[in-house]
Amino acid sequence: MIAFVSGTVAALAPDAAVVEVGGVGMSVQCTPDTLSTLRLGQPARLHTSLVVREDSLTLYGFADDDARQVFVLLQTASGVGPRLAQAMLAVHSPDALRRAVATGDEKALTAVPGIGKKGAQKLLLELKDRLGAPTGAPVVGAPVTQGWRDQLHAALIGLGYAGREADEAVSAVTPQAEAAEGTPQVGVLLRAALQTLNRAR
Repeated sequence: MIAFVSGTVAALAPDAAVVEVGGVGMSVQCTPDTLSTLRLGQPARLHTSLVVREDSLTLYGFADDDARQVFVLLQTASGVGPRLAQAMLAVHSPDALRRAVATGDEKALTAVPGIGKKGAQKLLLELKDRLGAPTGAPVVGAPVTQGWRDQLHAALIGLGYAGREADEAVSAVTPQAEAAEGTPQVGVLLRAALQTLNRAR
């Protein structure tokens, strides 16, 4: 098991980063929140979970160990694979997921692409005793210095939305982004964009 990777960020994509570790480029699948903390050419340390399949080895990376642990716990629920677990963490912080499960918030779970009403009800039952209680105040995503539109659009495409839907969602949250003090935060905007998409469906 690869518990973490530490090295220089060699490349960034909409849903992954390549971290150079001892001369080897490790491709790590990441949520937009995690990617927004990384900078090309800068050192990074990502907590990781290795998912082994018959035909693939995929490394998932997280900014902190709490997110990694929640990622692993989510997959103990039936029907939740690594991609859906990552989508859940792209939409909600670990604590927001704990809150949603602790309070039986079905709506919060259906905000995740791929989770319907019945799926949310099942997940609330299965995860109730596994995730634990929220640990603190809501965590706001890390600030992004540039290209929030591109990152947000790419994140929505990565979650399975069509280009037109992603364009509309980015337009819908632009006033919120422009009203924000300082630089817009992709994690917060992604959650808002997903809410507008769910209302439109």
